[in-house]
Amino acid sequence: MDRMLRVAAMLCIALSVAACGRAGVDAKRIETAKASEWLTYGRNYDEQRFSPLDQVNKETVKRLGVSWWASFDTDRGQEATPLVADGVLFTTTTWSKVFAYDAASGKPLWSYDPKVPGETGFNACCDVVNRGVALWKGRVYVGALDGRLIALDAKTGKVVWSVQTTDPKLPYTITGAPRAVKGEILIGNGGAEYPVRGYLSAYDAETGKLD
Repeated sequence: MDRMLRVAAMLCIALSVAACGRAGVDAKRIETAKASEWLTYGRNYDEQRFSPLDQVNKETVKRLGVSWWASFDTDRGQEATPLVADGVLFTTTTWSKVFAYDAASGKPLWSYDPKVPGETGFNACCDVVNRGVALWKGRVYVGALDGRLIALDAKTGKVVWSVQTTDPKLPYTITGAPRAVKGEILIGNGGAEYPVRGYLSAYDAETGKLD
């Protein structure tokens, strides 16, 4: 077995690809997330990381197996929490790359590489990892290691907008997942191991404007 990451889609056992139509993710959907979906970091606004799926129990656990897997282009640190919405699994890998898969079959739908400059890795204390994305009304939001916050079209992976959230002259990084709340995308940053101090900023989900 090679060292490439295998993404197992066992959580897709009960997933309906047609679920929720094309409505997109909003606050109501996050608050009332269906058992078959994982719509934000921690699953919903409670962030308890608890799945209410009940198909897996003491009797059925022995039947669990890998439905599909996919290989990333690296064996470096993997820390993302995949999100699942409307039959699509969204996840990230190192260097802030984003991937979308059909959650039932594992078919790749699109991928996005923000092309973070390699020298940015010197500012990251604990590898060039990324912990995931945020979903909001047809868009996917990712914080790039070099301090950018990027909005992607959820269907195509095309860039909608991109903003620099940190001073690029200072050793800030972003490895955390954004949060989507009330039409705002919240993002923090790292770098306290160096001579910077972190902060939280909020950007309009539609335009990328700092609020």
